[in-house]
Amino acid sequence: MDTEQLLIDEQAIQIKAKLFRGFADPSRLMVIEVLRNGKRSVGELVEITGLSQPNVSNHLRCLADCDLVKKERDGRYIYYRLSDTRITTILQKSEQLLSEVAEGVYDCTRYESTNE
Repeated sequence: MDTEQLLIDEQAIQIKAKLFRGFADPSRLMVIEVLRNGKRSVGELVEITGLSQPNVSNHLRCLADCDLVKKERDGRYIYYRLSDTRITTILQKSEQLLSEVAEGVYDCTRYESTNE
């Protein structure tokens, strides 16, 4: 493999890693999971997730910056939704995979859950 191809592959890996970091935070993933069921306001997300309003807003800003969620204004309210149906597909595929490897993932000590 030539140097240029290696560089392209390394860049692709870095971008994929950033995408998966978007799903890696438990609070952010909780927001994404709620948005699977349709658009929600910040207040609704706070109520459903039990997270604080600043926490939800920060995660939404992060997800919006990465184009994983879109916002739309309806009167004086702003609603957030997943930007692409493939996000739901990724989550469904991860659930299918977890149904087969859940014990190994649960027992894994290298990637401990954190509440950031």
